[in-house]
Amino acid sequence: MKITLIAGARPNFMKIAPIIHAIQKAKNEGKAIDYRLVHTGQHYDKKMSGDFFEQLEIPEPHANLESGGGTQAEQTANIMVRFEKELLENPTDLVLVVGDVTSTMACSITAQKLHTKVAHVEGGIRSNDWSMPEEINRLVTDAITNYFFTTSEIANENLRASGVKKEQIFFVGNTMIDTLLKNRSRFQKPDIWNKIGLIEKEFIVMTLHRPANVDEEHKLKELLDEIITHSNGLPLVFPVHPRTAKILKNLGVSHPRLHMIEPQGYLEFNYLVERAKAVVTDSGGITEEASIMNVPCMTLRDNTERPETIDLGTNELIGTNPEAIAPAMKKLFSGQWKETQEIPMWDGKTAERIIKKLLEIYR
Repeated sequence: MKITLIAGARPNFMKIAPIIHAIQKAKNEGKAIDYRLVHTGQHYDKKMSGDFFEQLEIPEPHANLESGGGTQAEQTANIMVRFEKELLENPTDLVLVVGDVTSTMACSITAQKLHTKVAHVEGGIRSNDWSMPEEINRLVTDAITNYFFTTSEIANENLRASGVKKEQIFFVGNTMIDTLLKNRSRFQKPDIWNKIGLIEKEFIVMTLHRPANVDEEHKLKELLDEIITHSNGLPLVFPVHPRTAKILKNLGVSHPRLHMIEPQGYLEFNYLVERAKAVVTDSGGITEEASIMNVPCMTLRDNTERPETIDLGTNELIGTNPEAIAPAMKKLFSGQWKETQEIPMWDGKTAERIIKKLLEIYR
């Protein structure tokens, strides 16, 4: 069987890497399987995409659609037009998409219109917040997916409730954790570590990029002020998403303990997370990684599509109200933060289970 794999944005690369490695392993064992890797170019900054291919040992993509930039609609249209041409020139048995970015939705629609089946890795997760572009991407993708590879029983329930047949759903675990566990021993100390003299468990990592937190300048400034005020004098390491960088430039925010740095490579960023006192974020994927590494995680959101990181991990939703930061920090520094527990199937073998199942389906 031939699989076309789609990667478009930073989170996709962590999810696709172990699938590529599992396909290569199966192929080396004589299985009739091969793949074509298509990079949609949704993220076109090197730190947001290019470095990931090198660090995660992913071969160069067979095609790069170079569809980055523009509004949500423009980006969706660009990806669909270019992926349609790609798929017509390179037919496949299956298009495999991961996660919930624009590329996931756009390539799924294009594939189905060309009568090509779609598998969705990380299918069924829901925040139930339609103000998030990712939630629309999930709903649309899952409405037209043939095979669902899920990260949790909650995702399975979401799919069944929407009418998906149980024989289409495969609970396999989380490929992002495959990547984390495989590369944990390879994490690399970033330049910022020695530059500002960081000490293990004596700094906080921050990431912010969601519209609810960064689009309103006044709100973003309030959040930053509260984090700075209540972080117990610790350094704050803030790799700044390009989206957030533009807004921060207008705000003119600065503080001696606030270190705003460029987006980090995968190995460097997780080196920081693993050694941090805590993480303050509005990213879903980082909550998963922090939970597996047992690092306290405060999520500045009112909802999450990854409830297992709250039920079994170190993640806590503290909302988007700046006033919620002080009590969360007090809990952290009083040593009362919860410890992570074992999350079912998040064991580093998810990609192997996916490829085994696909080989059964297409034998």
